[in-house]
Amino acid sequence: METLETQLERVQEAIAAIESGAQSYQISNRRITHADLATLYAREASLKSQIARAAGGDLCFAELGRL
Repeated sequence: METLETQLERVQEAIAAIESGAQSYQISNRRITHADLATLYAREASLKSQIARAAGGDLCFAELGRL
């Protein structure tokens, strides 16, 4: 199983890809759509929260970002 940090990196990479225009694409007559950006933001916030708890740090709502 991946560490929380690795999962966070993957989610952030997915967010960056979508924000740079890779939300969906078409091959022949098939349209492929990646994960919903709101879902990824929520997962990112959850992972950040879990990492902070595991590190024993206090949660700061400003660090949660968009939900």
